[in-house]
Amino acid sequence: MRLLIWGAGAIGGTLGAYLIRAGHDVLFVDIVEEHVHAINQSGLRIKGPVDEFQVAAEALLPDQLSGKHGAILLCAKSQHTRAATEALAPFLAEDGFVMSVQNGLNELIIKEIVGRERTLGAFVNFSADYHAPGEILFGGRGAVVIGELDGTISPRIQRMESIFRHFDDDTLVTENIWGYLWGKEAYGAMLFVSALTHQSIADALSDGRYRHLYIHAAQEILQLADRLGIEAYGFNGFEPAAFLKNDQESINRSLDTLVAFNKLSAKTHSGIWRDLAVRKRKTEVTMYQPILSQAESIGLDLPLTRRWIQMIREIEDGLREQSLANLDELKAEMS
Repeated sequence: MRLLIWGAGAIGGTLGAYLIRAGHDVLFVDIVEEHVHAINQSGLRIKGPVDEFQVAAEALLPDQLSGKHGAILLCAKSQHTRAATEALAPFLAEDGFVMSVQNGLNELIIKEIVGRERTLGAFVNFSADYHAPGEILFGGRGAVVIGELDGTISPRIQRMESIFRHFDDDTLVTENIWGYLWGKEAYGAMLFVSALTHQSIADALSDGRYRHLYIHAAQEILQLADRLGIEAYGFNGFEPAAFLKNDQESINRSLDTLVAFNKLSAKTHSGIWRDLAVRKRKTEVTMYQPILSQAESIGLDLPLTRRWIQMIREIEDGLREQSLANLDELKAEMS
């Protein structure tokens, strides 16, 4: 089975390189012309403390794609999900599927375009960054979970499990992929708050002056999930149940574990921070719009979430600097 990976950046590039090395037939599609050219000319290089290797690979720009494909892994930034899914849909086989290997609840958009029966979900928490055309930093391993949207353990999800295990031996198949995706949204809220500053993830989560802000940011997302009847699952030290219960001792233990986990990664800062500070481009903050909409639909206010989203957008627009002063401002407003 040929695997079409739409988006050869941090997630798609890392995953695809491993699968190619394991002998899988992989075709990349990416919108960055110099990245596509570099992959075709020199291959795709993975560097960092986890692994160092280079594979020969084939990559296309979207307008160069043809044919029908049975397995498409969508690894684009979440803000590009709708456009990417609409672009790839004509190339999806009738009995094929699109698996979202992204941050956010993008399966909601994908199933709207190609149908629920042709949509699979995935949750990943490994650390990687696009560093240069044809080059990806693989900073550290993290949880990898895949699943059908309706929770069934189908033959195709079992097939994908066997494929993903060539990337990570600990890949799990779950009956509740939404639980992992909502857990990542809560953890992601903490990462967005940390990106308001120049602190590393580990330094941010261990800073006692602002720890309550990170806790509150995660709790708002988890409270919404709970109201919607979704049990958010934990990973790599993050324990949503402790945050929901407001068990401070368990929360601090969870955060300490997350600090230790992130200290092991060569990727010290989040991709959000890198988008703002290095690449000077829009972040994936739009992935929280569905969350705000769902909160509004049930009359639940998320004041901290709304405020940090506004701050991120102000940084994107050049109206605010990344600084600890942003957290001081949040503290004053939330007190």
